[in-house]
Amino acid sequence: MLKCCFYLLAIVCLLGFVIPENAEGQSVPAKDSSYLVVRNIIVAGNKQTRTSIILREISTVPGDTIYLHDLANTLEERRKQLLNTSLFLNVTANVKNWNNNEADIVFEVWERWYTFAYPIFKLADRNFNQWWVEKNHSLSRVNIGVSGTQENLTGRNDALNAALQFGYTQRFALQYNIPYIDKHFRHGLGIIASYNRNREVNDSTSNNKQQFFRKDEFLRQVYTVGLSYSYRRAINTRHQVLVNYNYEKVADSVAIINPNYLGKGRTRIRFLDITYRLTYIKADSWVYPLKGISIQAEVGKRGVPPFDDIDDVHFKLNMAKYWQLKPKTFLALGIRSMAKFSNEQPYINQQALGYHDDYLRGLEYYVIDGTSFAILKSTLRQELVSFKVKLPIVPKKFNTVPVRIFAKAFGDGGYANNRFPGNSFLNNRFLYTGGFGLDIVSFYDTCLRIEYSFNQLGQKGLFLHTSVDM
Repeated sequence: MLKCCFYLLAIVCLLGFVIPENAEGQSVPAKDSSYLVVRNIIVAGNKQTRTSIILREISTVPGDTIYLHDLANTLEERRKQLLNTSLFLNVTANVKNWNNNEADIVFEVWERWYTFAYPIFKLADRNFNQWWVEKNHSLSRVNIGVSGTQENLTGRNDALNAALQFGYTQRFALQYNIPYIDKHFRHGLGIIASYNRNREVNDSTSNNKQQFFRKDEFLRQVYTVGLSYSYRRAINTRHQVLVNYNYEKVADSVAIINPNYLGKGRTRIRFLDITYRLTYIKADSWVYPLKGISIQAEVGKRGVPPFDDIDDVHFKLNMAKYWQLKPKTFLALGIRSMAKFSNEQPYINQQALGYHDDYLRGLEYYVIDGTSFAILKSTLRQELVSFKVKLPIVPKKFNTVPVRIFAKAFGDGGYANNRFPGNSFLNNRFLYTGGFGLDIVSFYDTCLRIEYSFNQLGQKGLFLHTSVDM
């Protein structure tokens, strides 16, 4: 019965993922004698952010006609577009200076704090439960350090990030992204450089559990440098091309234990990774969406001579559709999928289910390696309460913290394919999980998920996460 439900949800989900016609532009309102002609767009409250960057995010321009029955919805849509930039704590939109059928639209913004310097305390394991239960919450599996971020560096919504990390993984990373480098605000660039090294390596998988090998010397070192280019003509769609050069080397002992770790018994590899990514988001929030649609499609090629020690072509498709069923009731359906060719890949290039955001809720303790997978996620949410907390001492601009709490029920289904599953008992079979829980959402893109999940193996438990589930 559960399997039938998941297959039905998959069909509904696929049918629902249709980008509406004219999705990038304004809808054409029905004829109405009561309308407003926009005289000016006025922006107030911005000190760091350039006005041109704010105007770029507003679909409405001077001279546009807005019918009065659409005015409230139009202003709210534009307000949320500005909030989705993550540049502002709050935005208000009002109509002022009426004169006959002409008026000005005024957006007042409250800028966020853009400079962050904070300590790093990050778990090395895939999730909190794995670290707490299976690794006995060992502090040796914790990363510590310092990270600095300067968002909106020049007022163009650009960001400079640097991190210096010690502990389980020693890491240095530097990254800079600027979304617009041209006067038409369409083209952007980014650069990244990083270096990682570890004394412990996840060298293999047995019975769907990661196996680790550790020595006092550094067993693994990874160097990455990359460039990215983005093109965003309108509001909802972004095109990206990413080119990364990767160099990885491991100790001889790793290659002896698992000759397929880097493939063919190698101790070092080099490969070029080229990816094209298309992102389409038309939702009320890009951080915690409740209404709208989100699509990310990707095609990539790893391995371009002479840097082709890893060689594959992969396709990814992540989609989610969000509905408001009642004033405080919301439904979400999502699909995450990947296909990789060829099927014969070294161990480090076989991560499928259980890694990053590609997992079934309730199977957090397991990994399912493979070269292709598909996951269907479904979540029904009910908002329980929404309130604001006043913080003492903190400056007035930042002392109000909005909090929303949602109760939810969910069900996931998935499948991972592997031609060489070994002793895996979760590969090449349909998997399903379910559960219920709470989402606690606040600003600065924070979400705490408390979930009680169960799976088809008869296992159940309480799981904690700090990212949105879809």
